[in-house]
Amino acid sequence: MSELSHQTPLAGVEAPAGLAVSLREVTGQGMIDLRGLAADAAFMAGARTALGFELPVRPRTTATAGGVTALWLSVDQWLILCPRTNTADILARLGAALTGVHALAVDVSDMRAVIRMEGGGAREILMKGTSLDLLSAGIVPGFCKRMRFAEIAALLHVVDDNVFDIYVFRSYARYAWDFLCATAKDQARVRLFGPQPAPV
Repeated sequence: MSELSHQTPLAGVEAPAGLAVSLREVTGQGMIDLRGLAADAAFMAGARTALGFELPVRPRTTATAGGVTALWLSVDQWLILCPRTNTADILARLGAALTGVHALAVDVSDMRAVIRMEGGGAREILMKGTSLDLLSAGIVPGFCKRMRFAEIAALLHVVDDNVFDIYVFRSYARYAWDFLCATAKDQARVRLFGPQPAPV
């Protein structure tokens, strides 16, 4: 009998030369869709027991501890990120801690592709595909937001000052990758609202 094998949406795809930033697929990422009511003390306590930290309750924020991160998606939804090898264990802990509580926890690790863009000018490149103002003061490490990117649904997570993870549904992975490769070409670089060189 043949063995099951996992293949990421962008397996074998490499970024072309001549990009203004670094671009790669994030592999080995486990994802759990967690739903419940933030106003339910039993749900929040159970999630804290299973994850080891409080779920973020402020819009567009994240919380991290022990290699696990929770991204706030809505008033009753969080995306739990962890190493893929730990997904089953964390899912089991959530199930045990939330027994009898109105909640849902589902492994969605294969639902999305994760593309990481890193480097100076990444914000300007991303803004070629979204109306979100990534130059505003509130877009700091830890920020996350669902957005329309290149006309598709996406999720943005600011990992660090110049490090951005873009989550897209698996079926759109190659489209999003090609869009980023095209808009990130060094000759297409733009510098918004910054000092401009004096004319010669």
